[in-house]
Amino acid sequence: MTATVAILGRPNVGKSTLFNRLVGRKIALVDDQPGVTRDRREGEAKLGDLRFRIFDTAGLDEVKGDSLEARMSAQAETAVDDSDVVLFVIDARAGVTPTDREFASRVRRRGKPVILVANKAEGRGHESALLEAFELGFGEALPVSAEHGEGLDLLYDALLPYTEEMAVENEGEERGDGPLRLAIIGQPNAGKSTLVNTILGEERMLTGPEAGITRDAISSDFEWRGNRIRLWDTAGIRRKSRVTGKIEKLAVSDALRAIRFAECVVVLIDASLPVERQDLALCDLVAREGRAVVLALSKWDLVEEKQKKLKDVLSDLEDVLPEIRGVPVVTLSAKQERGIDKLLQAVFDAVEKWSRRIPTSQVNRWLEGAIERNPPPAPSGRRIKIRYATQASARPPTFAIFGNQLSKMPESYVRYLMNGLRESFDLGGVPIRFSLRGGKNPFDRDR
Repeated sequence: MTATVAILGRPNVGKSTLFNRLVGRKIALVDDQPGVTRDRREGEAKLGDLRFRIFDTAGLDEVKGDSLEARMSAQAETAVDDSDVVLFVIDARAGVTPTDREFASRVRRRGKPVILVANKAEGRGHESALLEAFELGFGEALPVSAEHGEGLDLLYDALLPYTEEMAVENEGEERGDGPLRLAIIGQPNAGKSTLVNTILGEERMLTGPEAGITRDAISSDFEWRGNRIRLWDTAGIRRKSRVTGKIEKLAVSDALRAIRFAECVVVLIDASLPVERQDLALCDLVAREGRAVVLALSKWDLVEEKQKKLKDVLSDLEDVLPEIRGVPVVTLSAKQERGIDKLLQAVFDAVEKWSRRIPTSQVNRWLEGAIERNPPPAPSGRRIKIRYATQASARPPTFAIFGNQLSKMPESYVRYLMNGLRESFDLGGVPIRFSLRGGKNPFDRDR
């Protein structure tokens, strides 16, 4: 068990900047535009020798009903309920505003311990704001500059009573193997956040009819059949030519980073709509990054001609993405909670293939048969000679092939070998890498 800290406050007071400072990485999107953060983001924070779980939130807002802003505010209140202590952040330059007073009243009603943080307190001129802050009822405000790393010693002292006891409880615990890292990507409104909420069994991510609600790549940890998984929900990725606004560019960049950190990536496609080239381009992107791929068709309950739809998708994959032939395709309905176990099993199967190591003796027996069935070509009248092959690494499976004139090997023959490996060793849907290495002439002597 570890302490959990929630960062709260009105929009644009620097909550995400403080979050990034405490987790030690710029993983929350930050911009001068208010309201950039929407979903609750979690991270592992470190402050000196203190270790704790931290929530970044969209902040409270004076809205009601079922609007996007109201749902964002509800997420922030949930973060308060799930936390052990709250960092209530105000802007030291602006002083205490009526909105701060209203939000402070709402936080007090939650009954959680609160540490008041006056952010953007670099330089001078914030003394009056610190005096005003007493009226919020949380005691003395800590002058902090999250952007410049100032005042963190004060924050350390304030957090120590809440984290010290739990740090002792954790002392001596052994760390096991890390969780499987899984990212879910897709176009806007494909149903990624709804799927994440269904998998986690809680309304963890904001959902709604509006496209592009998710901006940050948000991670959540959970267990499935005794296996630990770290799951990333990401912003929708449109075609590059359609991505125009600064915030969307940052969100897409964050999604691409989640792909690079993942072991397996689920590409989610809205099955109620025609498959677009962008959907297949996302599969290709994941393969080029060397990640294991699973294709999921969401909103399957809305599809009428299910067999025809599935056949069309498989045909598109075969035509457009031959390099990841055999990628698993799972149909699901997150709202009806159907297909979730099937999806997660496909993920673990894909990662097992992605991590597989094949003995060198088996690789070379396969290679001998492949060459016998279809010998390498002879460009310029001189036949390419392949002598030997071995698996150089896994994750993704990478094979080193040794021989002469390999630089002249046609792409078609490389694809022949790649497909042969995939079929012979059950590596369907896994990106395969080749390293072609020329053999050294034994008659050459160093002079």
